[in-house]
Amino acid sequence: MLYLISAIIIFGVVIATINYLGNKRREWLFKNGKIETLEDKPHVDTPSDCCGQHEVCEHDSLLAAVSKDIEYYDDEELDAYIGTDSDAYSDNAIEEFREVLYTLREIEVAGWLRSLQLREINLPDSLKDEAILIVEERRHAH
Repeated sequence: MLYLISAIIIFGVVIATINYLGNKRREWLFKNGKIETLEDKPHVDTPSDCCGQHEVCEHDSLLAAVSKDIEYYDDEELDAYIGTDSDAYSDNAIEEFREVLYTLREIEVAGWLRSLQLREINLPDSLKDEAILIVEERRHAH
């Protein structure tokens, strides 16, 4: 019984964290003029070449092995961080990554993360949960 109660509490904390991060993302988008009101959610278009199997689709895959093509997302300045450990970024560097992340359309986030892997650029630890949340939300929205 104790395990069941613990699992329910942990599940609640995870859901609350996901909700909190989603709200923070919407606030950031609103503050930076990307959406008109806090209730707006960015519209996501499914590309015409998408396979329809979103769990394994290249568009949603975080595996660098899926595609060897490096694609830039107007983020060439991040090449300065090649080889930097994910826990060694300054606040200014983290803000550079955050700005790129939040200017991407949701459909582009998985590709951007693959591009970073291929370019040997580590995502700052403080942004990993947010980026994964965006990809997961997109996967489960379809």
